[in-house]
Amino acid sequence: MMRGWRWLLMMVLFGWASLALARPVVVELELRGAIGPASSDYFTRALKGAQARGAAAVVLRMDTPGGLDSAMREIVQAIIASSVPVITYVSPGGARAASAGAYILLASHVAAMAPGTNVGAATPVQLGGSGGAPEREPGKDDEPAANDEKPAKAPGNAMERKLVNDATAYIRSLADLRGRNADWAERAVREAASLSAGEALEQKVIDLVAEDLDRLLAALDGREVKLESGPVTLRLADAEVQRLQPDWRTKLLAVLTDPNVAYILMLVGIYGLIFELANPGSLVPGVLGGICLLLALFAFQALPINYAGLALMLLGMAFMVGEVFVPSFGILGIGGVVAFVIGSVILFDSDSSFFSISMGLIAGFALVSLVLLFGIAAMAVRAHRRPVVSGDQLIGAEGEVLSDFTGHGRIRLQGEIWNAIADEQLRRGDRVRVVAREGLRLRVVRLMPAESAPGRG
Repeated sequence: MMRGWRWLLMMVLFGWASLALARPVVVELELRGAIGPASSDYFTRALKGAQARGAAAVVLRMDTPGGLDSAMREIVQAIIASSVPVITYVSPGGARAASAGAYILLASHVAAMAPGTNVGAATPVQLGGSGGAPEREPGKDDEPAANDEKPAKAPGNAMERKLVNDATAYIRSLADLRGRNADWAERAVREAASLSAGEALEQKVIDLVAEDLDRLLAALDGREVKLESGPVTLRLADAEVQRLQPDWRTKLLAVLTDPNVAYILMLVGIYGLIFELANPGSLVPGVLGGICLLLALFAFQALPINYAGLALMLLGMAFMVGEVFVPSFGILGIGGVVAFVIGSVILFDSDSSFFSISMGLIAGFALVSLVLLFGIAAMAVRAHRRPVVSGDQLIGAEGEVLSDFTGHGRIRLQGEIWNAIADEQLRRGDRVRVVAREGLRLRVVRLMPAESAPGRG
């Protein structure tokens, strides 16, 4: 009996010691560059993995100039619904959390920055990128002049006001959710305001400033954060940091969802299929074109596509292909290039300058297409003006014997190979003249050297 109690006590002590020695796990993620579909896919999958392994917290190192609104909202929604605290850390020195990054920082359970970093400038790029942020509306700090008789007019047109008001309401809601400075968050949208790390801490935009990750985790040990499920106390002393790098899927998605890459893939895919249809059995253009087109469609479903732009591009391609098969002396071709260029410019429906097609790429494709189409049109005009090479118009034309023959043989005539009939023996290289046509054969006679006109045939 006593022996059994001893074993039970030993097992309890061993279990307690194991738990005491177990180090908490912190998963470190990294978000660099523009925020897009690849970024949101990487973060949401990594966050689910951290929740599954029971991590004590997730640290998101961030340095971003902004990105897609849709991708940013996916990340924010994942943070809000997370059962693991998310600590967003703007690092290293010189990094920034601009535009979409400011929303993510404000939505995080803990917002931290390294010295020498900044946060803000959250005005929608569609407005801030074309002449700056909207003019500031009169507020508490702006006293109207004594001679002002009418209230100031709201800045911008209806669409601009809609974008600014929507972004303002969203960023204020995130700041209020975490108890941060909602008034400054609004200024970050309306005035593109930005703060350094020290200023952000003073104005209660972030929770703390830390020089490195170890000091950050030490400063957060014992802090209480609020999750959707309730308050949680962070136990991060001596935590084991596991860095999770983007995998091959994230890297491939990042390449494919580059608008310029997706655009080129679509062009290669469509032209590959056109070449295969024009030359059945080629196989390589068809296989390559099909793969490229499917990859482009995969990229497009992850990107904000303007379907009017896509329709214009397809219409332009149809016109250009029509010019090749039904020459219209440039009318279809030029119209196709114009439609394609307009469609390319408006293809991506995004307020982010990081997700748009390079104008140089569009201009280069348009220039090459015009050169090719003008070449095709010129050849069509020459073919239209060239006399028909058939019937009696072949009589009197001069050609060259291709091989020795008597009776039946072959000659080269005006760049074509014809079957010929001769009553005399002809040798290779002899010059001959057509004297009659008998079905698909030409009756010829040898030309004497004095009769042969240089440059004919």
